[in-house]
Amino acid sequence: MRTTTTGSPERGTSPTGDVDAAQAEEAWTVRPLDAGTWEDFAELVERNGGVFGCCWCMGHHATPDGTSYHQIRGLDKRAAKEELVRSGRAHAAVVYDSDGVAQGWTKYGRLDEIPLLAQHRRAYEKEQETPPAWRIPCFYTDTHHRREGIARAGLAGALDLIARAGGGTVESIPEIVTGRVAHGRFLFQASAELFEEHGFSRVRQLGKWAWLVRRTVPAAASTAGSR
Repeated sequence: MRTTTTGSPERGTSPTGDVDAAQAEEAWTVRPLDAGTWEDFAELVERNGGVFGCCWCMGHHATPDGTSYHQIRGLDKRAAKEELVRSGRAHAAVVYDSDGVAQGWTKYGRLDEIPLLAQHRRAYEKEQETPPAWRIPCFYTDTHHRREGIARAGLAGALDLIARAGGGTVESIPEIVTGRVAHGRFLFQASAELFEEHGFSRVRQLGKWAWLVRRTVPAAASTAGSR
């Protein structure tokens, strides 16, 4: 499956990262993270020093006994991530540039694949929510390509992949950026405004800027028809 999304470079000042219409748009191609795209994903992570202190995007995943992989000393995170990807237990929408080089991703997954919350867990657990089918817990963009529309392309791609997988309720915990200076490198879950552009609604506030947002994604027509 290959999804082509057009993303506007994000060098302007709007809260969701849009630029003036006069600026050229760049087409990004989105592909699912799987065995066929693993090497591209790994090259992107290695190009960026393992990402956030060699995280390898292992946050939110848990071992069978519920332990965070980040708590396992000496863990080869690259190998652990690869095993999850090749076994179909780790998902992302990988964003490629026009040269076919991976430049970012949007991580998503079913609740049993990514049960851990990296932030705002106590606030989240104060109220009982109906469990979502899916979560979108983080975004990443190559350091040389930030503010170029990769997060927007990745979110659109992730929602398309979720629809193709049967759809359902999707949640995330992004941050409000309107009215403040928000540095993109710290917006691990992107902006609430970007999610709202894609049909999400704010459910409740979990932090000074953080909001729980949700949306129900319908199953893609081909998926719904095959049920």
